Amino acid sequence: MVPVRKYILTIVLALVLAGAVPKNVVAQNCGCAANLCCSQYGYCGSDYQYCGPGCQEGPCDAPSSGSSVSDIVTGNFFNGIIGQASSSCEGKNFYTRGAFLTAANYYSGFATGGSADDSKREVAAYFAHVTHETGFFCYKREIDKSTYCASSAQWPCAPGQQYYGRGPLQISWNYNYGPAGQSIGFDGLNSPDTVATDVVISFRTSLWFWMNNVHGVMNQGFGATIRAINSIECNGGNSAAVQKRVTYYTDYCNQFGVSPGGNLYC
Repeated sequence: MVPVRKYILTIVLALVLAGAVPKNVVAQNCGCAANLCCSQYGYCGSDYQYCGPGCQEGPCDAPSSGSSVSDIVTGNFFNGIIGQASSSCEGKNFYTRGAFLTAANYYSGFATGGSADDSKREVAAYFAHVTHETGFFCYKREIDKSTYCASSAQWPCAPGQQYYGRGPLQISWNYNYGPAGQSIGFDGLNSPDTVATDVVISFRTSLWFWMNNVHGVMNQGFGATIRAINSIECNGGNSAAVQKRVTYYTDYCNQFGVSPGGNLYC
């Protein structure tokens, strides 16, 4: 007769060993189906533990169920946008996922503070506007350039400088370049083109604008973010542009597996 204590220990050991086996295991040493990832330990599956860090093959780098920006903005997602830009685009070899993630580390409030779905919606909104503003990361500088100099005692325009749109969100006007530069650490008034030549500063400038002007209205729906970025398009000002922004946003929400929410139009 097996002693009771030994019997209990045997059951516990069996449970521990069972728990150590990864979920959704298909086979060891991979050779997975096309829609499955080969984990760093040689197992096939579709969850983050298989498609995340250490993934050997398959659709690696899938987003986790959490709200980490780096988990949401996967290589596949970022490349899916910039991959649509022509090889002749000046932004094609400028904008990178790594630079975006480096810049995002300076803004801990970006895509955080709510649920995992809220985080994904904010990332979707940001990249929807970036896609529209830059033409899938094609442009570093605005096509129709202008001085964009407004009278400002605090942020006076520097002689010979133009404050047209630059970077992922095409930041413009001296009253944006000045404070953005002061916050980030570059001379926005005297050297505005830094936003088009330093990729990390370029992304940081876009996120500076986002956190100061857009982040706070995310709970009002995507339409409110359009108004915060370019209100001229709203109320029939440029319905085609608004529709493009909404289309990109809903597409990215679908990619992230979240509802886009209401109030999509401004």
